[in-house]
Amino acid sequence: MPRPHERDEANGVIRQRNEREILAAAEKVFATHGYRGASVQAIAEAAGLPKSNVLYYMGSKRGLYVRLLERMMARWNVLLDDISVEDDPAEVLEAFIRSKMALSRRHPEGSRLFAAEILGGAPFLQEYLRGELRDWVQARARIFEQWAERGLMDPVDPVWLIFLIWSATQHYADFEAQVLGITDRKALSDADMEHITTFLTRIILKGCGVTPPSAAPG
Repeated sequence: MPRPHERDEANGVIRQRNEREILAAAEKVFATHGYRGASVQAIAEAAGLPKSNVLYYMGSKRGLYVRLLERMMARWNVLLDDISVEDDPAEVLEAFIRSKMALSRRHPEGSRLFAAEILGGAPFLQEYLRGELRDWVQARARIFEQWAERGLMDPVDPVWLIFLIWSATQHYADFEAQVLGITDRKALSDADMEHITTFLTRIILKGCGVTPPSAAPG
């Protein structure tokens, strides 16, 4: 017979697995059908779990939806969470752009889900946008300003810079149909994504008055 701590560990592993499967399924269902068109039943079927399990783990359709949106933002911005004025802006900006491009490629449904929420007026994210995310942006912006004050980069508007990086790196997931149609491709290859990433890094960093680390002589 399993000991109590062994049962707890097993239950914890099962919960983590089920939550992971629910979140993955919900990301696809919400991205395809939107909040109104998605149902808990459809998410449960996509996850291969009973509807009662989805509600047990996530509480409600709304709670699941908001959790997905906030998880996407946390994925995108974690790289800038611990930056300081002592860091090299060129290294930080290039790493942020590359990380965002990789995440957009790895989680396109999450990116489209977030875009759809914002295009709809962000009805479920107003508190997050005006609170936690606003504070996060302002803290990062202050570090960018300090870099400019120290002559490490040009004095560009830091908030508009963050918006630019967000929008440029998410474009290839959110508007994939446009990109593929215009370029006459069925899909973007790894080589395409590396070329785009290098291009965005060079253009954005040049606009900030810094040289990408990968282009610096050494």
